[in-house]
Amino acid sequence: MRTMARKKFTKDSLSIYLRLLRSVKQYWLSFSIGIMATVGYSAVGALLIWALKPIIDQGLIAKNVHFLTWIPIAIVAIFIVRGITGFLSDYCISSVGLSVVMDFRQKAFNHMLNLPASFYDKTTAGQLLSLLIYNVSQLAAATTNALLTVTQQSCTIIGSIVVMLIISWRLTLIFMIVMPVAVFANRIMSKRLRKISLRVQDAVADVTHIAREGIDGYKVIRTFNGEEYERNKFRKATRVNRHRELKVVVTNSLGSAIIQIVCSLPVAAIIYFVGVGYLKISVGGFGAIVFAMIRILTPIRRLTKITTTIQKGIAGAESVFDLLDTDAEKDLGSTSIARASGKIEYRHVNFTYQQSQRTVLPDLSFTIKPGTVLALVGHSGSGKSTIANLLPRFYDVVSGEILLDDVEISEYKLAELRHQFAFVSQHIILFNDTAARNIAYGKIDSVSKEDIINAAKSAYIYDDIMQLPDGFDTVIGEQGLTLSGGQRQRLAIARAILKNAPILILDEATSALDTESERFIQKSIEKLMQNRTTLVIAHRLSTVEKADCIIVLDKGRIIERGTHKELIQQDSYYARLYKMQFSE
Repeated sequence: MRTMARKKFTKDSLSIYLRLLRSVKQYWLSFSIGIMATVGYSAVGALLIWALKPIIDQGLIAKNVHFLTWIPIAIVAIFIVRGITGFLSDYCISSVGLSVVMDFRQKAFNHMLNLPASFYDKTTAGQLLSLLIYNVSQLAAATTNALLTVTQQSCTIIGSIVVMLIISWRLTLIFMIVMPVAVFANRIMSKRLRKISLRVQDAVADVTHIAREGIDGYKVIRTFNGEEYERNKFRKATRVNRHRELKVVVTNSLGSAIIQIVCSLPVAAIIYFVGVGYLKISVGGFGAIVFAMIRILTPIRRLTKITTTIQKGIAGAESVFDLLDTDAEKDLGSTSIARASGKIEYRHVNFTYQQSQRTVLPDLSFTIKPGTVLALVGHSGSGKSTIANLLPRFYDVVSGEILLDDVEISEYKLAELRHQFAFVSQHIILFNDTAARNIAYGKIDSVSKEDIINAAKSAYIYDDIMQLPDGFDTVIGEQGLTLSGGQRQRLAIARAILKNAPILILDEATSALDTESERFIQKSIEKLMQNRTTLVIAHRLSTVEKADCIIVLDKGRIIERGTHKELIQQDSYYARLYKMQFSE
């Protein structure tokens, strides 16, 4: 999410990482075992380095037979302990990290389900998928590989330095002089890596977004010969991603090389001073301390590389925390409602979309009586869908009130409010599940197979479903791709029939149907609308002739209202629209 990333870059990395690590608290037992095993693993490694001195001095030079008898057994025992602690370290800490990623994915997805519609208006599906898959995966590395590596390599460095101090504090002091330089170089590299990591996230989000559009819109792309355009667009996005990923590699490699060169200087100096006789030390002590110094270079190199992982984790955590910190839908209502009678009233409602400066609904007022049908008519952009979206509180009004059964809708508990509505749109949303589960969506555990069949029959989709390979148990594919447009629409109508809500919202519910199917569905909808309050959004005026009241909208304002007969007699805006469509 590009705009998010630019805003978040000013946050403190340490506080973000500490917040990320707090998610490990619930797994403290496994984490503690893993850390203790890691410390033990590194301690055993330090013990092996220290053992070089007596092995060389006592075993190889002094030829101490008693020492040589026991040292092989001790070495085998040490490596057994090292193997056990290494396994416990890897398993426990990796288990914690993967659990943390699972938790964050679940938290992020759960929060997405509760975010307001305005959030989705300004965020693409590609960005959200990239966050769930790529960004969250960075947290695994930051809380598993990174912690494991930092703990192991830090303990290795500390253990090696302790061994060096025991053998010769003077030689150790020479080595320690360059450590501040290495730390300073690592700090500069970390800042740059974090900045690049945020840009990598943006690039991955762009790749995901373009790929998703290419998959979802393949019919349009092929029909309009857009393949080459999409190829070039995707190629450009992947090249940008590759370029930014390479920047991470270059920065990491250069930083690692610089630190290794800096750390090699005292090693070279120590070898020189001992070689020319400025410093006295036994052969075994010299071998052990040089081996310890060289061994320190490996964990230093790994620690500099793990900075990349941590910075990617911090960048990923920023986007995830930014999502989790986004305010969910306001649900401050305390009034319960079992089943509404269906009276709806809009009082002086004003509404403006956040991303637009234009007022969509200026001072709108009307009332729908219980059990009646109100149709909204007007050109595209006149505010019809906005009126319908305000009713179940997908958006909140800027000013004014919307009442259901004489109670302001914000006073109702949000879930109970939305339970009062069944919605059928021209843009059908179906899930990659069975036909039965799509019809009974949201209440699959509370309805019988007979209820599902009856709903399908009422929507005239039963015969079509029975012709599928497994009948109602057939998986219909993503967005119902195995069904025709009319079948998808009838399946959505069956879902609305089964819900049996007191208020019905129809947004061009018959637009995808052929003439014969539409005739059957109109009969089904007429039965469904009995004793229910129905809000119909219509472009085809032939579908609203029987409405109890028709409201004609223009730029969010009511310019006419009345029955079909009354509006035809007025011979104004509605009458002209009707005659135009009739002649067509």
